[in-house]
Amino acid sequence: MTSSDDKTSSDDKKSDPLRDPNAPGPSGLSKDWPDLAGRIEGDGIHRLAVRVYYEDTDFSGVVYHASYLRFMERGRSDFMRWTGIDHNDLMGTEGGLAFAVRKMTIDFIGSAAIDDVLTVETWMGDMRGASMLVKQRVVLNEVAIVTADVKVALVTRAGKPRRMPLWLRKIFAPHAPVGAEIDGPE
Repeated sequence: MTSSDDKTSSDDKKSDPLRDPNAPGPSGLSKDWPDLAGRIEGDGIHRLAVRVYYEDTDFSGVVYHASYLRFMERGRSDFMRWTGIDHNDLMGTEGGLAFAVRKMTIDFIGSAAIDDVLTVETWMGDMRGASMLVKQRVVLNEVAIVTADVKVALVTRAGKPRRMPLWLRKIFAPHAPVGAEIDGPE
C-alpha cells in the first residue's frame, strides 16, 4: 500500500458522515448521528432500533423470517463498533481477520409487521479459542419476539479459523457477563 492509498483511506473515513475520527466515543461514531449505531447501556446490552419497512415483510405485511437475520447482523456489527472494533480495521490486521457465523439457534416466538419499531438487543456470552457466543433478542413493545444464540468464529481472509488474539479478547472481556468463560491467558 502506498502513502497515497493511506491518505485516501483516511480521507474516506473523514468524508463519511456517520464516522468522524475526531468525534468522542467508540470508533469515532459521528456526533451528528449518535444513535445510528445504537448504544450500549449500563446493563452491558447493546440496543439498536430498527424500523420494519415494506421490503422486510412477506405478502401479508408480516416480517419475513430471514429479515430478522439481517436485523440481528446489524445488531452484532454495531455492537462490535461500540466496543471499538471496526470491520475494515479488523480485516487489515494480522493478514486479514473477520468474524463468521458458525452456528445459530433461533426461536421465533412472535411476529412484527410493517412500520413496527423493533429493538435488537445484543450481548456477549462465553469466549473460547477462536469463537465466542453472542446472545441476541428482537423486542417489540418490551416483549421478545425472536431470540438467538449465535456462535461466531474468528477466521482469516482465507476462511481458516484463528485463535482469538489476546488484544481482541481484552476488548470483548469488559462486555462479557459476570461468570462468562473467557478462554486464554491474561
